[in-house]
Amino acid sequence: MPASKVNRFRRRLESLLPLSMADGDLLDRVLADPDLVPARADLVSRHDRKGGRLILVDGFAYQYRMLTSGRRQITAYLVPGDSYDLDAARENGSDHAVMALTSVRSVHLTTAEVAVLSLDHPSIAEGLRLVGRIEEATLREWLVNIGGRPALERIAHLFCELDRRLHAVGLVDQDRFEMPITQYDLADTAGLSSVHVNRTIQELRRQGLIALTGRSLTILDRPSLQALADFQPRYLRLRASA
Repeated sequence: MPASKVNRFRRRLESLLPLSMADGDLLDRVLADPDLVPARADLVSRHDRKGGRLILVDGFAYQYRMLTSGRRQITAYLVPGDSYDLDAARENGSDHAVMALTSVRSVHLTTAEVAVLSLDHPSIAEGLRLVGRIEEATLREWLVNIGGRPALERIAHLFCELDRRLHAVGLVDQDRFEMPITQYDLADTAGLSSVHVNRTIQELRRQGLIALTGRSLTILDRPSLQALADFQPRYLRLRASA
């Protein structure tokens, strides 16, 4: 399968547990005809009630909430292969939205389609369950990051996390990966000003830990970056082969 046609959602689930050939073939068929959404358009609007599951085939997106002050808080990033549980959001009365950070290709499965998929393919159902647990663990890690780590460690931790998640779906090439997240986005993620984010990135560069050029981030010294961030990737629950 050409690199551009790699099923990142399949890779995502396979990074967590083994899938049969039948499971994988089904996922290839399910995601064969994604919708194209332009950058900075909402994939899921606030108080969306359509249910089901949104699967990101290509591109980057983020989950966010707008405060009454007009400020934005980013609460999660979605990378290729990630999904968003619309049923859980509806049941929990979520007032978050999901926006395309870049142009993206995505598939919306209805609640009924997800139910059939899970009933007939228990490994896929277990993979989706694990994805939900990892999302909860990641949110807790982000709370620790914002509440307990200084700026340098916060940004370093986020870079380490993105590196591991993108590596799991085959999107890290020689320690380099696409980085379309702007400094303004990072500021609204880490609870910092964009000026502070800029200074933090310059310090990571000065220490020889990263190189950031345009929309590309290279991890120059992964052990040192992980040590600085106190990054413990167990919460991502990736298999050793991922």
